[in-house]
Amino acid sequence: MKRMAIGVATVISLLATSAMAADLTAPKPYVKAPPVVATVYSWTGFYVGGNIGYGWGRSRNSETISNLATGAALFTNTSSNDVNGVIGGGQVGYNWQVQNWVFGIEADIQGSDQKGSSNLVCVGCANDGSDITSTLTQKLSWFGTVRGRAGVLVTPNVLLYGTGGLAYGEFKTGGSITGNGVGGVPVTVVFPGASSTQVGWTVGAGVEGKIGGNWTAKLEYLYMDLGSVSAGPIATTILVPRRTDAGVSYSSAFRDNILRVGVNYQFGGGPVVAKY
Repeated sequence: MKRMAIGVATVISLLATSAMAADLTAPKPYVKAPPVVATVYSWTGFYVGGNIGYGWGRSRNSETISNLATGAALFTNTSSNDVNGVIGGGQVGYNWQVQNWVFGIEADIQGSDQKGSSNLVCVGCANDGSDITSTLTQKLSWFGTVRGRAGVLVTPNVLLYGTGGLAYGEFKTGGSITGNGVGGVPVTVVFPGASSTQVGWTVGAGVEGKIGGNWTAKLEYLYMDLGSVSAGPIATTILVPRRTDAGVSYSSAFRDNILRVGVNYQFGGGPVVAKY
């Protein structure tokens, strides 16, 4: 009986050892990994959108008081002042995507509430030794740009870009001048004002990201130079030395810093589901 029990235990041990060896050597069945599904956005296509922002402009001004009869300059003053305000408008453009690079062209048109003024004093400039004072005002009524864009996709949904090109806009200047005339009577002359559609240049940078479907949002900075606007000589009855009527000429050179946010709707640029 004892020998039988020993024999049964030996057989069981041999069977268990064989089963373990089979588990070690038998190949495991191949299971295919599920595909990775990713949402990829295309940046190629036309787009339209709107924006709102703020402009921090700067005007550098020069005013010359001259002998109206001869045109000879008697005094020249300079000043500078801020020309700040809210801006807003719309844009349209087209993008081409080449792998992680995006190239495009964009045009925009903006309304502007940017305005400012500066005071100038010519000490003792009048014929009787009193001061001549004046105020120059500036206003940017509207502007637009036509720019190229080039950038890199830091992720499939986020574009960093640089931009630059043509800028144009209506820049207005005006003001008034006060001094003593005949008999020391104060005289104030209001400038007729100068309005000109200026052409200049702009450069800047921005970031734009997909926010869902065909929509993107952007944050953009632009530096803009619209050149200068000038007027004069303007006739006055303010007397300058040797009892001569004064003429006044002035100019304002305008530079602007613009920060704006906007949204775009891209035609044909929605999400594409890709499997890898």
